[in-house]
Amino acid sequence: MKKKILNYFLVGTVSLVLLLVSLYYISSRPTDIMTFDDPHHTDRPVAKGQKLMVASGHPLATKAALEILESGGNAADAGMAALLVLNVTQGEEASFPGVAPLLYYDQTSKKVSSYIGVGTAPSKATIQYFKERGHDTVPMLKYSSQLVPASPDVLLAMLKKYGTKSFSEISKPAIQIAEEGFPVHRILMRNLNMNIFKRLGFRFLLPYNAEVYLEGKWWKPLYHGERFKRPALAATLKELANQETEALSKGKDRNTALEAVRNYFYKGPIADKIAKAHELHDGTIVKSDLERYMGDWEEPLTGNFGPYTIFANRTWNQGAVVPMVLQILEGVDLKSMGHNSKEYIHTVIQAIELVMADREKYFGDPAYVAVPEKGLLSKNYAQERRKLLQQKAFGKLPPFGDPFFFESPKNEKRAASISKEVDTVALNEGSNFKYSPSFWEKTDSGKVGRDTTYLSIIDSQGNSLSLTPSDFPQSPMIEGDITLGIRMTQFRLDPNHPSALVPGKRPTITPNASMVFKDGKFWMAFGTPGGDMQTQAVVQVFLNLVVFGMDPQEAVNSPRFRSLNWPDSFSPHKYYPGRIELEEEIYKQQGKSLEQLGYEVVEREKWEYDFGAPCISLRDPKTGVLYGGADPRKESWAQGK
Repeated sequence: MKKKILNYFLVGTVSLVLLLVSLYYISSRPTDIMTFDDPHHTDRPVAKGQKLMVASGHPLATKAALEILESGGNAADAGMAALLVLNVTQGEEASFPGVAPLLYYDQTSKKVSSYIGVGTAPSKATIQYFKERGHDTVPMLKYSSQLVPASPDVLLAMLKKYGTKSFSEISKPAIQIAEEGFPVHRILMRNLNMNIFKRLGFRFLLPYNAEVYLEGKWWKPLYHGERFKRPALAATLKELANQETEALSKGKDRNTALEAVRNYFYKGPIADKIAKAHELHDGTIVKSDLERYMGDWEEPLTGNFGPYTIFANRTWNQGAVVPMVLQILEGVDLKSMGHNSKEYIHTVIQAIELVMADREKYFGDPAYVAVPEKGLLSKNYAQERRKLLQQKAFGKLPPFGDPFFFESPKNEKRAASISKEVDTVALNEGSNFKYSPSFWEKTDSGKVGRDTTYLSIIDSQGNSLSLTPSDFPQSPMIEGDITLGIRMTQFRLDPNHPSALVPGKRPTITPNASMVFKDGKFWMAFGTPGGDMQTQAVVQVFLNLVVFGMDPQEAVNSPRFRSLNWPDSFSPHKYYPGRIELEEEIYKQQGKSLEQLGYEVVEREKWEYDFGAPCISLRDPKTGVLYGGADPRKESWAQGK
């Protein structure tokens, strides 16, 4: 009798398991596969155009921008349309309404302007707030991870100052794609195809986020080419467009109608939803934070490399790292070293690490911190820092400099008079920095979104845009598919750090926009996703173009390297002293020799996305022909007309 019961039990158990496996298999299959020629990890020729060039992180964004340009819009109109399409198609790494730092070249005035594209810390967000809750760094996965959102302000400021189209016109492509769906691409799969335990954790920790990105089926992976819809985001964008339509129907002018869109977000129903969610969940944003929020136009920072002028946003992001590194390298014969040789990699990495030491010491919101911007970008200061270049790896982050000496010509003379020989920076044999990875980092698959995206445009009038939108669904989303992201995690809870948290202050974020003039005339708009890799990738691509004569596509395709020799910009600010990473081709050729210089060397795969994915829009100064490059490390696409 007992044997029969045991047999029945075993048969029943096996049958149940088989049934569950069958149900899992059936419910996990793709439902609607779209035709999609995914350019990820696919080589392509350099893009060419006579009048128009767009290079962006996704083919649909490039397509939308070109359509706006061909319908009479300019780079501002096309850029804002592409921004919203990127928010739809790459929302897990560049969400609406996240950060959106930009540079804009206006052909009429021949000037480059920077717009402050990052939000501010909420009024309740203080160091004490986090310390009282047991945090040494700003956490992810919480409402308190969220800044006041910036991108709607950026978008509407662009349309007001430089645009010609309505919000309804520029939002139409994004709304259509969000409603009809777009094919799942490889980076979306990489970012969201977590292992099943992590997906289950995502479902419990961030249930609305999981509903949006996993369609409630936490057990089901994404499939390449599968139709992915964002109906709630489409509805939100429609709500905003309706405010403009209603204002225009009442006889209001264009700018007043655009302001109605802004008010609906920052002062109306969307602001109410955000403030209510924070009130219910021990968050930090109150409605007055949204009502008071305003970005602004500013003069960009500049540096030089030979006949080239490199433009960057101010020190609320890391963009100034690029001209600072290039000014250190300007005094070095890089070409004779050979591209990606041991000597070349070692020299560029040292210049990057010297500047990152200064970034850690000085970069902060210039509205709150006395940043020695003139000194940091002084050629004489670069010459002083160049003296620290040495034969062996630094091994730890080298010492920061004293750019305050170089803030004025008088100070520069004084600095030169007391200049002395610089000691070699000692190798660091270990680290006293203890870093404990979280559950999300211990499990390899998926990071619930990461990185950033990028967009550059040149229009037929000669205007140009460089824009780097970002933010991730790693904190609770707001109803309406509104992702406020985790940029609070780029603050520090150390009151002595230049990016220390203060209500109303902006963190020093990683996304940044770059632009270059040659001989005083516009030459190129370019940038990349990639966190702390962004400025490293931009420097390498610039040198590929200028020193080694590559075309834009060759410049972005070329294998890259990166240093991790400073605290990561995102909390918990992990740090790997002396570590560099090399893509496969470089590792095979130079890995051992770089180890002999004192580096900890890690091999990575060819065209690894962690090494950034730059896009380029460039005008040949001699012929006027436009060229574009789009990195195959993601689904980037460049196209000209």
